[in-house]
Order: sequence, then C-alpha cells, then structure tokens
Amino acid sequence: MLTSPKPIAAVASLAALAFEPTLLRKLNQLGPRYTSYPTADRFSDVFGAEAYEQAVAGRRAMGARHALSLYLHIPFCDTVCYYCACNKVISKNLGKAAHYLTYLKREIAMQAALFQGMNRVEQLHFGGGTPTYLSDRQMSDLTAHLHQHFQFAPDQLGEYSIEVDPRTVTPKRIVTLRRQGFNRLSLGVQDFDHAVQKAVNRIQAEEDTLRIIDAARFAGFRSISIDLIYGLPKQSLTSIAQTLDKVIAAAPDRIAIYNYAHMPHLFKPQRRIAGDDLPTPASKIDMLFLCIRRLTEAGYIYIGMDHFARPEDDLAIAQRQGRLHRNFQGYSTHAEADLVSCGVSAISAVGASYSQNEKTLEAYYQRLDQQQLPIARGIKLSMDDLLRRLIIQRLMCHFELSLASIEMAHPVKFAAYFAKELAQLKLLETDGLLLLEDDWISVTMKGRLLIRNICMVFDRYLGTAKEPLRYSKTI
Repeated sequence: MLTSPKPIAAVASLAALAFEPTLLRKLNQLGPRYTSYPTADRFSDVFGAEAYEQAVAGRRAMGARHALSLYLHIPFCDTVCYYCACNKVISKNLGKAAHYLTYLKREIAMQAALFQGMNRVEQLHFGGGTPTYLSDRQMSDLTAHLHQHFQFAPDQLGEYSIEVDPRTVTPKRIVTLRRQGFNRLSLGVQDFDHAVQKAVNRIQAEEDTLRIIDAARFAGFRSISIDLIYGLPKQSLTSIAQTLDKVIAAAPDRIAIYNYAHMPHLFKPQRRIAGDDLPTPASKIDMLFLCIRRLTEAGYIYIGMDHFARPEDDLAIAQRQGRLHRNFQGYSTHAEADLVSCGVSAISAVGASYSQNEKTLEAYYQRLDQQQLPIARGIKLSMDDLLRRLIIQRLMCHFELSLASIEMAHPVKFAAYFAKELAQLKLLETDGLLLLEDDWISVTMKGRLLIRNICMVFDRYLGTAKEPLRYSKTI
C-alpha cells in the first residue's frame, strides 16, 4: 500500500491557530501530557533492575546504532516555589548535595558499565530541582565523572543543556558552565509581575534574568530557553502581557509556556496558594490565546502543546524534517536515542521499556548500597503499546498521521484495528479538530490546541485505572 500525497491542509504553514473559546471550554478535560506512552501512572513495581538490564541487553543484541540521551536529576532547591510539582528536596544544607553526589556517581558508573561499547552521548540534560544548587567544584567533578564513563559527541554536534535559576547564579557562573561543556541553557521566569512572584514565593528581578541571558550569549551558549507559566495566582491578562513584552525583547531561542495545574491534594507546596487568587478557567483560556498570538506575531514557531521556537532553532528544524520527538523533558530532537536517566525519581526509556528510579533519597541510597540499580518500577511495552506510542508521537509532534506508514511498519489494517478509535475521531472531526481521509489523519489549526484530546482516543489505558487519575486539564 503506497502513501497517498499529503493533504494540502496538512502542509499549510502555521500562520495562526484557530481559536474558539467555546470549543476549548467544551473539550477541556483531564488528560495526559504524553511525555510517554504508556504514561508513568501505568508503571508497575513488577518491572525492576533485572528487567531494565534485559532491555539494555536487547538493544545490544540488536546492534544498537544510535547515540544516547542522558538525563541527570539534581533534586535540591534552597527555597520552595509554591506552584512546583517536581520531585525536590528543600534544604540550605549543602552537605546533602555532597552526599547525594557520591551515590549519583555510583549509579552513573553502573549505567555506563551496562552500555559499554554503545555509550556515545549526543544529548545531556541536567534537571531538578535546581542543578546549579551544586557548586562549581561539584559540577566540574560530576561532569568529569560523566566524561570518564561515557563518550560525548563534539560540542558542535551534541546538545548539552542545564536548567538554571537566575536568582542563584552569577554571570561568572554562566561562563563557567559553558567551560564545563554545557551549550544550551534553560531559565525559569514564570512571570515578571511582582504580585504574582510574591504569591508563588519566587521573587526574581527582571534585571537578574536579563543579566544571565546576556552572560549566556557572551559565553557562547547555542540556545537559550525561557519557561513561563499561565494560570498562576494574582496573574491577569495585563501582567502576562507585560511579561511577554519583556521576554520577546530578550529574544530567547525557545519559550515554553506551561499551564499551571492546581492540585494541592497531590503537591503540598500548592496548599499555600489561595484558591481565590487563581484566575478563572475563562481567563486562563484568554491568557493562552494572548501568549500564542503574541509569540507567533513575534516570529516564533508554535511547535506544539506549550513550546515555541525561532525558525532557525534546532527544535523547529527537527519538526520540519520529521525528526521531532517528545519525552520527559517535553519536545526534543534525536528521536532515535535511548534515554538513560540517573538520579532520584529519574525515568529512562530504553528500547521497548520505561523505568523509574526510587522516588525518595532514602530508598535511592539503600538500593545503591545493595549494589543494585535504584529502579523502583517500570513497564515493558507490548506490540500494541509500541504501535499506539508511535501514533501518539506522530500526532503530538507533527499533527498528522499517514495510515499507510503505520500499516507498512506494523502487521495491522488500520481501519479494522482502530475501528473504535476512528468512530471517536469522527466526533472530533465534527467539531473541526481534524480531517479523516483514506490515508491520512490531519489535525486542523483548530485541533492543534486540543492535541491531547485527540491522542487520548488512542490511549487504551484510559478508563481502566482503579485509582483517581493524576492528570491536569488539557487546556
């Protein structure tokens, strides 16, 4: 079966997203963000270190050809931001980080031994927490340890990124990070408005942020990314518009604008946020529309979900070339790479498996003291999981799906295998979210903001959970 020509609607450039507040309110529901499929709430403690080692052995037996993506989780922060839902440890005791690093380096050595002979790294990301909680000396020691155990692609080929807190780093520290091998920088801003910052316990002067951006450009960082959040307490269309003005003037290469999900029953710091201070659902939709309109007018490409990038940025190029990927860091390049993650709570994706480390420091240390990889749970993907993961990835990253390509890669007849799903998609087609044709599913401009809803149709696990779902609203 040959693939028919791509529908004209699917190849049209993204000049603007169709925006219908009534439709967004109608379809706004709880749903996954699909940084993985199956999602992390489907992982099981039946999958442990032995199953992970088998997954790595399987990659070796297949003659693994692709470089690795490496993630390190540094969980420490010295203050708590009330909106935060990350796995973190709040402490001003720097000795805790020193103790953690002894174990982290032990895990890195164990992972490197597993991947011996296929351990070339082309992507590295330090997340947290606040990775720059580590001192210059600790960071130098850790990066040297990484280079001792893994092979790294040259600077001009590799993507080596780190998240920094502009409140706690200096321009000198930024220069040092570049010398330590990082070439991409991500800065948390959230909102420049002082009332909003006070409400979430994150006071961050605009001058500090701009100073760090200038230092990163001086030091030769290839890409600078800024994170914003809409839906925070005390936030308004006026405050977010002023923040957008300042961010656009700073001209970062990438911008991520996340929807604040208020779930105080799950995340204790959020209990310090007064519900009455939160914007209404209608106001949040207006904020989202404002962000998309302003950023696209400023020349940024809407990548999907909450990501924007300049046309010349690697993320936008990867999307144009069909190489865009989605993982636990959001949208990414290097779709073919296995993700090896080290640190407390970190999630790896190797071959047809996902695995997650222990979520508490105590359990993490205990596993390593027993000379075991600190894997607490995971999942081995079935053929059906792999098929649905591929479909969801393509829809999330490229807003279209060639049915013929699925049939060539998997022994299924799409119309028969997904008959129930196609019936559900027809209802979304009635709402104008997508076009169903003989060989293609094409997401419309109206549907791109509701891509999570479309992907949920292919999620066979939804509705089967025995416990309440931990998802945010799709808008």
